[in-house]
Amino acid sequence: MLCDLCGKNEATFHLTEIVNGKMNEMHLCEECARKKDKVKEPFSLAELLSGLVDFEKEIKLGEGPRLKCPNCGLTYADFRKRGYFGCSRCYQTFKKVLLPLLERIHGATRHKGAAPPLIGEKIRYQKEIQDLKENLKAAIELEEFEKATQLRDRIKELEKKDN
Repeated sequence: MLCDLCGKNEATFHLTEIVNGKMNEMHLCEECARKKDKVKEPFSLAELLSGLVDFEKEIKLGEGPRLKCPNCGLTYADFRKRGYFGCSRCYQTFKKVLLPLLERIHGATRHKGAAPPLIGEKIRYQKEIQDLKENLKAAIELEEFEKATQLRDRIKELEKKDN
């Protein structure tokens, strides 16, 4: 498809605008898109990720802007610009601001995909046990001791099946 403006180059930007209920589509080449100020830099993964982050929530929490990895020195601002981490410790350092981002992208913060049949059952038990242990910890903190007892018993039951 050729660019709607110049008619010469291949259209690589496809813009859809809805104004007063009327949809208008434009197909532009990169050069014409730049001229119309529709795009300033080539698209990057970092821009996509940063677009998904709820900045207002981040600012309210005060977490993101002041985080810095103690191992490699990467700041959260650097991560947002680059779109990738500097070391393996960054995952733990930026966990609080990453989890909402991952949940927004994937709908969950844990992998829920398929597992090979032979180990799938074992993995399912291990995941369920891990979830129950987290729930148990929360129940104890909230002093919900009856619920904690039920969770403890379920954990023991699953641990027997897992072995």
